[in-house]
Amino acid sequence: MFNKMRSSILVLSALCAMVGAAGAETLINGAGATFPYPIYSKWFSEYAKIDKSVKFNYQSIGSGGGIKQISAQTVDFGASDKFLTDAELKAAPGKLIHIPTVMGAVVVTYNLPGVKTPLKLTADEVAGIYLGKITIWNDPRIGTNNPGVNLPAKPIILVHRSDGSGTTAIFTDYLSNVSPEWKSKVGMGTSVKWPAGLGGKGNEGVAGQVKNTEYSVGYVELAYAMENKLPFATLKNRDGQYVAPTIKSTTAAAAGAAKHMPADYRISLVNQPGKEAYPIAGFTWLLVYEQQKDAVKGKKLVEFLKWELKSGQKMASSLLYAPLPENVVKMVEKSIAGIK
Repeated sequence: MFNKMRSSILVLSALCAMVGAAGAETLINGAGATFPYPIYSKWFSEYAKIDKSVKFNYQSIGSGGGIKQISAQTVDFGASDKFLTDAELKAAPGKLIHIPTVMGAVVVTYNLPGVKTPLKLTADEVAGIYLGKITIWNDPRIGTNNPGVNLPAKPIILVHRSDGSGTTAIFTDYLSNVSPEWKSKVGMGTSVKWPAGLGGKGNEGVAGQVKNTEYSVGYVELAYAMENKLPFATLKNRDGQYVAPTIKSTTAAAAGAAKHMPADYRISLVNQPGKEAYPIAGFTWLLVYEQQKDAVKGKKLVEFLKWELKSGQKMASSLLYAPLPENVVKMVEKSIAGIK
């Protein structure tokens, strides 16, 4: 009797274990860029409805943090708006590949009470403001391009990122392209030594600082400015045209570059030629090891990446990101197929 009962318990335990295993959720951890956080949140939420066996946990901590964590293998994927250098790739414990996901625009946003007309700014003016050379809102250099706009005689309060940031990398890449002085004195990177200003953590931190600080100026991804109902400048591009940040102008910025996309996808989209090209645009990438340590997680991650290329791209425009060019999608499909 005892042996029979014991056998029944063992069988029941085994069945429970099998049911538990079948219903177990695969948790995939990621960390990095705040720039694409709105679209990634949407993707992870929608994908959970399709594959209920997997859950994504994404920490929006900035590109610098994402690069550090994927390099240390403390997450299953990293996210960055800055592509890794040769040295950073070499230092990683395995072959890291860049998977471009969407494109976005970095906007120059501001808080100017009473000013309703979108400001027009040239590259020299944006660089001059962040170099601390243009310090008053009614500076004649700004006024010349904004006739009829009642610019206040108030000091410009600069806001920048305080954390390691891909948005900063895109913004300082642009400044380095248009201003030799910026390039020599400050340079580009996820973190730089700012000549002046207040720091905010994440795109949401900068947007919050600008929203709550009159006469301030900052830089954020377009979706964050729209979400916070913040105005943003129309910028003079390389072809001498004033262009607003839109999905169309972000796509135009990628038009030429996408035709010459390198196999590793490490390419800048700032200050691109083209009358309709918005000058501060960039790809954002997921950073993934080609050889996955966990086969189950690796398989689930690949399935998600295939889905976001096919279905996820259709959601990009509604969240103010530009979907990948078709030729880039075809390249990425092949890259994903190589993840094991």
